[in-house]
Amino acid sequence: MKPKQKPQPITRLGRPARRAVLVVHVTASASWLGLTLGLLALGTTAAGTGAAVTVEASVRAMKLFADWLLLPVAFLTLLSGLVLSLGTPWGLVRYRWVCTKFWLTLATTTATVFALRPGVNSAVTAVAAGGPLPDAGDVLSGPAVSLSAYVFMTVISVLKPWGLTRRGRRLPEPARRALEDA
Repeated sequence: MKPKQKPQPITRLGRPARRAVLVVHVTASASWLGLTLGLLALGTTAAGTGAAVTVEASVRAMKLFADWLLLPVAFLTLLSGLVLSLGTPWGLVRYRWVCTKFWLTLATTTATVFALRPGVNSAVTAVAAGGPLPDAGDVLSGPAVSLSAYVFMTVISVLKPWGLTRRGRRLPEPARRALEDA
């Protein structure tokens, strides 16, 4: 019987790689926040105007953002965040704020695919057929909820609240000190 092999530690990113991935992550996150602000402005315009031409232009612009920009930026944010968490001492499950950001990013990406985009698509279909905006919630609730989540994630990225998870507390003292110094 062969002895069990110890799992190999995940390779840590070197300083240049870590900085490059951090720049990509912050840029993608800021882009996602900006796109969401744009979607909210367009949704507010569509819901608040009575001019059919303005409503149609607003929801068509929302569709363009949602179809071509939002998902690539969302996936880039998720991927770069994973690389950062797994390639640095922060880890994915060592700190509550990192775990929270991961799950919120995953949830908002999923909501973009299954709620925001279908809502925008139904609004475009209705307005393009000559009808009114079917439900203002289709073009307002998704961006409003997303914006709240992104602002919250930005705040916890800066403040790093809540401390270690159970797994993080089980780390040996030298590893814990190294994390605190990072």
